[in-house]
Amino acid sequence: MNAVVLSVLVMLILSVLRVHVVLALFLGALVGGLTAGLGLEATMVAFQDGLAGGAKIALSYALLGAFAMAVAHSGLPQLLANWFIAKLDSADMSTSQKVVAWAKWGMLTGVLAMAIMSQNLIPVHIAFIPLLIPPLLVVMNRLRLDRRAMACVLTFGLVTTYMFLPIGFGKIFLYDILYGNINKSGLDVSDVPVMQAMWIPALGMVIGLALAVGVTYRRPRAYDTTAVVDVEAPKVIDRKKVFIALVAIVACFAIQTWLTLIDSAADSLLVGALVGLCIFVVTGAVKFTDAEHVFTGGMKMMALIGFIMISAQGFAAVMQATGEIGPLVEGTSELFGDNRGMAAFAMLFVGLLVTMGIGSSFSTLPIIAAIYVPLCLALGFSPLATVSIIGTAGALGDAGSPASDSTLGPTAGLNADGQHDHIRDTVIPTFLHFNLPLLAAGWVAAMVL
Repeated sequence: MNAVVLSVLVMLILSVLRVHVVLALFLGALVGGLTAGLGLEATMVAFQDGLAGGAKIALSYALLGAFAMAVAHSGLPQLLANWFIAKLDSADMSTSQKVVAWAKWGMLTGVLAMAIMSQNLIPVHIAFIPLLIPPLLVVMNRLRLDRRAMACVLTFGLVTTYMFLPIGFGKIFLYDILYGNINKSGLDVSDVPVMQAMWIPALGMVIGLALAVGVTYRRPRAYDTTAVVDVEAPKVIDRKKVFIALVAIVACFAIQTWLTLIDSAADSLLVGALVGLCIFVVTGAVKFTDAEHVFTGGMKMMALIGFIMISAQGFAAVMQATGEIGPLVEGTSELFGDNRGMAAFAMLFVGLLVTMGIGSSFSTLPIIAAIYVPLCLALGFSPLATVSIIGTAGALGDAGSPASDSTLGPTAGLNADGQHDHIRDTVIPTFLHFNLPLLAAGWVAAMVL
């Protein structure tokens, strides 16, 4: 068996068996290197050399985790939740179905906007969910809102934003990881417009969201209101700290946007997070004595994702060092012949399996790019289609993976009262409503771009 195929299979099987993803990546790389005849020393050297490729990304994630914790420390997320609850309490929802409908769709829209902003304007990723969602559970129960719809809204906002908009986490995913690994694998895509490549897959996600909230989970669902912890009592919030948090958020976003527009070589997310953290400390919004506790807590929150990304880069380096990617590409090309439709479907489906196993689309890209770029070139796909195929293959499985932060985050907030099951109420709904439309949309993009 081809060493690359064997190593991916080992990594997937170990992940499915709930072996830690970092260990699964390392063991998969080790099996691949030894099978290819590299020997233990050469395999370890290749893995170690590859680790450096993920260091910058991991550092960006760690600093963003610290920034997220600083924003939470200011009380801004709790203030937003309290404001929304007060607005709903001011309306007599028992007398008007129209008011109930407006409240339901207003909540879904507001949470969607927050999920989208968590990837760029307020780059806190999933950190906002356990801070914002639990206080809203009382209102959701009052509205009889199906939490599966809310899980789909949260996952959509987290995933679609980074796979389409090249700002914030989207810049990391699309430019640093996707374009970086495609260029490293032998195809220059620096002139390919990324949003043009990813708009069809993003449209598939939009269709999935519309089906989830407008059809599948539109009907009311009853929950036990007595199980909800009382979180409606207003929390004492320092308005000065909230104002400073808003200033830090605006500064962080402005710096990201400016560095992106001037095409700076500096990491915009890294610089933006550093400036935001400095504003919190200098202004006293985070006391100097509390800074270590707040920042360390935020870094811990994002550390696992960073380690997975670093390990994935090492895995990809070993795959390239085996020298068996070429034979795999040639064999696959002969198998599919000129049938690009079947080849595109196979690549997308494998991407789905890999991401489902690892639980991180950011970590999938380095692994599949090394294999898919030569394969796409051999099959005659355009650079635009190649970007779309690899980007979609990486994003596939992020929604719907039990180990993905895009599903673990929503569950952490929606299950605060123990009435939201991770598998039945988050994983299965997001898998059905996002992975299937994304698979179809990715295939269409591969055929028409």
